[in-house]
Amino acid sequence: MSETSRTLPRLVVETTRVDDIRLLVPLLDSRHPLLWMRKGEGMAGAGVALRLEFSGESRFVDACQTWREVARLAQVTDPLQSPGTGLVAFGAFAFSATSALISTLIVPEIVIGKRAGVYWITRITALSESGDPIAPPLPAPVARPLGAEYRLSLLPGQVKPDDYRASVEAAVVRISAGELNKVVLARDLVGHLPAESDLRRTLTDLALGYPDCWTYAVDGLIGSSPETLVRVDHGTVSARVLAGTVSRGRDAEADHEAAIALATSAKDLDEHRFAVASVVQSLQPHTRTLITSEIPFTLKLPNLWHLATDVEGILSDGSTSLDLIAALHPTAAVAGAPTATALAVIDELEPFDRGRYAGPVGWVGADGDGEWAVALRCAQIAENGDITAYAGAGIVAESDPDRELIETKMKFRPIVEAFG
Repeated sequence: MSETSRTLPRLVVETTRVDDIRLLVPLLDSRHPLLWMRKGEGMAGAGVALRLEFSGESRFVDACQTWREVARLAQVTDPLQSPGTGLVAFGAFAFSATSALISTLIVPEIVIGKRAGVYWITRITALSESGDPIAPPLPAPVARPLGAEYRLSLLPGQVKPDDYRASVEAAVVRISAGELNKVVLARDLVGHLPAESDLRRTLTDLALGYPDCWTYAVDGLIGSSPETLVRVDHGTVSARVLAGTVSRGRDAEADHEAAIALATSAKDLDEHRFAVASVVQSLQPHTRTLITSEIPFTLKLPNLWHLATDVEGILSDGSTSLDLIAALHPTAAVAGAPTATALAVIDELEPFDRGRYAGPVGWVGADGDGEWAVALRCAQIAENGDITAYAGAGIVAESDPDRELIETKMKFRPIVEAFG
């Protein structure tokens, strides 16, 4: 038995098909929700059967190795064999190896899921060395009415608007000098969540307002991300790359003109090209075939347009979704290009720890399949109720400080409105 095996409990996992589940969010804990959902489908978690924590440069490698051991030790009964059934863990990883915020995989005691007309409940029990349950079984969560409405404001944090403009100007100078091609710079907003506030209200607003995005809640990190970092399903791999942004128009004509302007913008096309290249370069060693469109398409969200490219392939080396987020993170869409130089510039120009902002968030199954998004349009909520939200923009040689500031305001809109 390995040293890791001695410290990990054995998990007993049983998935059962159930009748129709109408809504997932009302089943969640109001202060510590676990959620992964898109277009009303996904998974809600309750309780904690196992919590794994990682940090530093080895956080992804350690997570891969530990999860393989957890899955090897587990006793799983899963007659459905569908994405999200059986043993699963919800995960959120820090953007930087130097972050003070830990990366985590959380195995719930109960997972309730719905996908493509199939509904299920998974119960997960951690056993002690003697084979007895470590904790008494958790009752199945029941839908509860949402708590009272609340409104709170998110205000500039460590990076004020003028500070952000100055950082963009400094980055453009570095890029124009040939030091790098692109860097993504973020700024922060802060607030405080009163003790009685029900986070299910915020998640409901995000899910209803942005149904085509991944609405997630993992260890205090909540948001709705439009960007799929990677999805692994029975040997296939896919990703959606977003880079290049413009605000939606006020009417149909202005909206159409905005989309055309984005699709023909040299600045945004350059930014997008760097992002796609970084994803393709990271995935190619793991695939037999990899297909991307030659020209990005415009993706319409409620508040903005993105340039988007879908990437699909067939895995050739048995990589899991955790292996691939390790290979992909950080992409040029959230860091820049070349990556090492961009990260160094971020460390110089951003005065805060990004935490899990722009890191991978999602879930992994016992077989390593899973879905992971880039943690965007998000906020991290501390145990004391302090809220920190983040938004960034890709800076290239043609970037204008005022325009980039406006872009971050657009990207803050989902989380600001969900709280306010």
